[in-house]
Amino acid sequence: MKVNAKMSCTKQSRFVELLETHVGILHKVSRLYQDQKEDQDDLFQDIILQLWQSFDTFRGDSEFSSWMYKVSINTAITYFKKKNRRPDRQVLPDTAILATESRSSVEQEDRMAILYSALHKLDKVEKALVFLYLEGQNSREIALALGISAVNVRVRLTRIKTKLKTILKSMGYGS
Repeated sequence: MKVNAKMSCTKQSRFVELLETHVGILHKVSRLYQDQKEDQDDLFQDIILQLWQSFDTFRGDSEFSSWMYKVSINTAITYFKKKNRRPDRQVLPDTAILATESRSSVEQEDRMAILYSALHKLDKVEKALVFLYLEGQNSREIALALGISAVNVRVRLTRIKTKLKTILKSMGYGS
């Protein structure tokens, strides 16, 4: 009985260590797939739960971060489908802006908000491709994570870049 408790503690410690190392992935996926902060937080928790429930399936054949991308994106897509079945909710406007924020951080946050707004107009596979690309994954790694060919990844990324330019122009940005 003590052996199982010790193994469980070791497994839990390893999971927490790996999660803390790669927590940025969860934040980025949550923000990419959800607009509202509350939904982002809910998705973040759902992803952690799914990662924990699936942790035993991680065999170490790939990097933990690659496995984490795959589980996170699949969870986000599933969450997105569930969320779309729920009735709309009213969201109160956030009027509190910290006076201590510097102008450059506000401008950077504004640019990020514009980017995320454009990314929200992509379909779920396109979002996953862009996310993995921005995370520095190469075509082969993206292909493995999404179950498509590396050539297909490159073709789709080219098309997505064109689509994003069009979206940003329609939003009044870019030339």
